[in-house]
Amino acid sequence: MNLKSFTFKGGIHPPHYKRYSEKAEIEKAEEPKVVIIPMQQHIGAPCEPIVKVGDKVKIGQKIGEAKAFVSAPIHSSISGIVKKISSMNTPTGSGVMCVTIESDELNEIHENVMSKGDIEKLTKEEIINIIKEAGITGQGGASFPTHVKLSPPPDKKIDTVILNGAECEPFLTADHRLMLEQPEKVVYGLKALMKAVGVNKGYIGIENNKPDAIKAMVKAAEKESNIEVVSLVAKYPQGDEKRLINAVTGRVVPSGGLPMDVGVIVNNVGTASAIANAIQTGMPLVERVVTVTGSAINTPKNLLVKIGTPFKDIIAQCGGYKETPGKIIMGGPMMGLAQFTDEVPVIKGTSGVLILNEKEARIPEPDPCIRCGKCVDICPVNLQPLFISQLSLKGQYDDTQKYHVLDCIECGSCSFICPSKRPLLQSIRVAKREVLAKRKKS
Repeated sequence: MNLKSFTFKGGIHPPHYKRYSEKAEIEKAEEPKVVIIPMQQHIGAPCEPIVKVGDKVKIGQKIGEAKAFVSAPIHSSISGIVKKISSMNTPTGSGVMCVTIESDELNEIHENVMSKGDIEKLTKEEIINIIKEAGITGQGGASFPTHVKLSPPPDKKIDTVILNGAECEPFLTADHRLMLEQPEKVVYGLKALMKAVGVNKGYIGIENNKPDAIKAMVKAAEKESNIEVVSLVAKYPQGDEKRLINAVTGRVVPSGGLPMDVGVIVNNVGTASAIANAIQTGMPLVERVVTVTGSAINTPKNLLVKIGTPFKDIIAQCGGYKETPGKIIMGGPMMGLAQFTDEVPVIKGTSGVLILNEKEARIPEPDPCIRCGKCVDICPVNLQPLFISQLSLKGQYDDTQKYHVLDCIECGSCSFICPSKRPLLQSIRVAKREVLAKRKKS
C-alpha cells in the first residue's frame, strides 16, 4: 500500500504523545453506579427532561426531549432510578440541567431498542429520522446534531461525504483504535450517511501517522467502489473540517461559509460508528470511546464509557493520578476545554480526558512581540493573529473585524508557534466573543 498523502497550506507539527495509549485496545469501562446526564450536550437548544425524580428508567430510554430543530434527544445510559434533576457543572463550563440516575445494576434495556433494518431497505428520510431519534451528535468535539447536518437547504447540492479520521490532536487515540478494531462499522455508517444525503462518493481521511488504521479501513472498504480512503499528512489542524475538505477535494470553503457551500458534509468516524450501531441494534448514543491519557495518569487507556460517568470514576479505572495533576482537559491539549474539577460527567463530545502534570501545565510568561511573522505563516485560515491579538488586548474589538477575527477556528497554532509565548489565541477568543455579543444585542 503506497498512498500519496494530501494536506493543506499552513499548520504546525506539535510533538505527539499518542504512544501513551495508541496500543491500548478499547476496554469496556466499569458500569457506573451513578450517572449525571446533562440535558445539553451539543450545539443548539437544550432538551427538556421527560422523567421525574423517582422514575425507573432503562438503558436507551429517552429522558430528554429535543423541542427545537437544532437539538438532539438525550437517553439514559444505565437502568436505575432518577434521583435528582437539577442544574450541575458540566465539562462545557456552565451550569446545565442534569438528570442524576442511580444504577439498579440490572442493565435492563428499553423495549424500544431494536434493530431498524438494513440501510439497503431504508429510505433516506428513515435514516435521518433514526439518526435524529438516536440523539446522535458529532463525536469529534463540536457535537453538532448530525440530523441537522444531513438536512441542508434545497439550494445546497451535496455530492460528497467525508469521514474525519485525522485525529490530529497530539494525545488522542480513540478514533485510531475505533478504526483499527471496528472498521466495518465505520464503513457501514458512512454508507448510511451517503444514502441519507443521496450522494455516490465517500472519503475517509486518515493522517499518515496511523498506517495500521489506513490499512484496516482500506480492507474494510475494498468492496465499496464509491468509498476511498485518503492518506493525509500528519499536521495540525488537519482534523478541522475545512482543512480536511481542502486536502481531500481541493475545494475551499469561503469565509463565513459552511462545508455544504462546496457540496460536502463532514462527519467524524466515531459518529459513523454510532450511526451504524443505531441502525443495526437500535441503541441510541449512550456510550462512546474516550482516551484517558497524559503525563499524570498511571495507566492511559481507551475506554468505552457510558454517557454521564464522572471523570473521576474513569480516572480511577486508569490507576488514578500518578502525580499531582496540573491541568485536567476534556479533549486534546490544542482545542480541549480545561476543567476545574474531575467531578464532571462524560458527555457525547468527550473524545478524551487529558491529565497533565504541573510542569507541563505551567503557562510561560509572555515576552514582547518581536514581529517575526511566524503566526501569520502557519495560520491555516490565512489570518494575521499578531494584529488581531494586539487590538483585542487594547479593547479595540470592533477593529478586529477588519482582520476577519470571526474566521479564526481557534486551533491554537499561533500560540504554539509564537517564540515570545504571547497569549494570541486567548486574546483572539475574547475579541470573537465580544464581537458576537455585540452583534446579538444589535
